[in-house]
Amino acid sequence: MQSSAAMKPITRLAFVINAGKAGAPEVARDLIALARQAGVAVVETEQYPLPAGFLRGFDACCVIGGDGTLLGVAREAVREQVPLIGVNRGRLGFLTTFTADEARVQLAALLAGQHRLAWRSVFDCSTGPGQHDLALNDVLIKDEVNSRLVRLEVVADDELVTTYTCDGLIFSTPTGSTAYNLSAGGPLLHPNAEVVAMTPICPHTLSNRSIIFRHDVRLRVFNRTGRAQLLVAVDGQRNLVTCADNPVEISVSPLKLPLIQRLDYSHFAVMRTKLNWSGGIAD
Repeated sequence: MQSSAAMKPITRLAFVINAGKAGAPEVARDLIALARQAGVAVVETEQYPLPAGFLRGFDACCVIGGDGTLLGVAREAVREQVPLIGVNRGRLGFLTTFTADEARVQLAALLAGQHRLAWRSVFDCSTGPGQHDLALNDVLIKDEVNSRLVRLEVVADDELVTTYTCDGLIFSTPTGSTAYNLSAGGPLLHPNAEVVAMTPICPHTLSNRSIIFRHDVRLRVFNRTGRAQLLVAVDGQRNLVTCADNPVEISVSPLKLPLIQRLDYSHFAVMRTKLNWSGGIAD
């Protein structure tokens, strides 16, 4: 879902800076100076994931780093409904779509409201009472020991899907379809597709492939591996503790992540560039 109507000007802007990325501190210094010249109130931090409440009251947050940096901010941005501006100092940059030069040139226009919002689906994942998190990209379920196979029974709503013997399962949002899901042979999904992708990792049968579920599905994954403990990784950054008596539950959250994009943003232009697509019609 995208909003292309005129946006309100940004008057309070948070900066999250991954100082470990080459050039990120210099880009941050330039953008913070430009924001202050525009009369915008600014706060900056190099800490991520962000502490609860950090973004409360801000109009937007500028994340300078790679997609991993943005993932470390996304959970708090979803909870506070604060739009993110991603400035790429990493590698691919599917989420951090502004280059440093683009950010310097376009920041004034973005602050003035000349941008659009893209609303990205997120997962609500639970492994038991008090074990709950949000995921923008994906939820990975596997054995705690990398070399062990797992048996995972998947139930969609109240219907058994199947029991996988595999290295693990990846549940991906459309946004996360270009991440671990793609590396494991899963499908590319348009960000606006209201679906959930499930991709087995190295399943022990050639007939097991990705399954696409409708967005309002309630998924439950039961550990049928015996005594093995599961690892449930959220966005590849945070782990949830599992309990033998509780399934892993995954559903699409009613909340979405707002991403700030330039007015001429093209999803497929990003795909062509980041994935090095080539080919065309010969003259």
